[in-house]
Amino acid sequence: MRSTPLVLTTTLVAALALTGCSSSGSASGSSSTKAAASGAASFDPTSIAKDEAIAALLPARITSAGTLVVGSDTTYAPAEYIAEDGTTPVGYDVDLAKALGAVLGVKVDVQTATFASIIPAIGSKYDIGVSSFTINPDREKQVNMISYFSAGEAYAVQAGNPNKVDAKDICGLTVGVQTGTVEDEELDAASAKCVSDGKKAISPLKYDHQSDVTTALVGGKVDLMYADSPIIAYAIAQTSGQLEQLGDVFATAPQGVVVSKDDAALTSAVQKALQKLMDDGDYAKILTAWGNESGAVTKAELNPAVS
Repeated sequence: MRSTPLVLTTTLVAALALTGCSSSGSASGSSSTKAAASGAASFDPTSIAKDEAIAALLPARITSAGTLVVGSDTTYAPAEYIAEDGTTPVGYDVDLAKALGAVLGVKVDVQTATFASIIPAIGSKYDIGVSSFTINPDREKQVNMISYFSAGEAYAVQAGNPNKVDAKDICGLTVGVQTGTVEDEELDAASAKCVSDGKKAISPLKYDHQSDVTTALVGGKVDLMYADSPIIAYAIAQTSGQLEQLGDVFATAPQGVVVSKDDAALTSAVQKALQKLMDDGDYAKILTAWGNESGAVTKAELNPAVS
């Protein structure tokens, strides 16, 4: 959902040539489904001790409040979504946010928001954003981004591919995508490329919530769904055989925790807390519990260079 932009030059084949992790993406989906099936968080933040030195880096306003407010689009299972009780945010991003809070010695308040609204509200409504934000140059101009995960992009179709969709040519198709994601931006660029090549434009159906995109594909309102690979794999597993991945995973890129560029103290605290979780093994335990260990990274980089 939140992947780095592709430079669409000749055809979509170029993007597909970036593939290399389709098998791990499929495996991730099946195991994450098992972890998430209960609709309950899999991580207990009380198992992680506060790091006094890192906590001391927090801005006074957060220390005094005792709470880190996190913006997250909780419609994006298994990364972030609402549990079966209809209230509780769960997912590996939610668990990672709680783990950050544990290291920093503060409570974590994960607040549901539409994806496109989170970055504009960082530093005002939300202290940080944890919502599968893929790191790209445009976002790095707006906010600080600290890498914590790696994901690719993928397509899904109805099982059996009844419309005979070709992953190498999606011109003329109706494609479902979540509004505000980079896949959304890429789809517009891909459609323009189709037209310049003398082919039919892509007809996008854009939804505020990823869950609605999945529903549209199951119901036949779209020919193709376009999202991040962990979400595609999860949607396939959760729809009990009604969907299948089309082609391979492509355009693998890092995702990052979002912090205001005006808040160097909070940025430093979050970066060091993330790195501590990685070094101590708690980060790996969280991703493994959700079946997404294949997306693990080893370094929490601040604004890494990406194309």
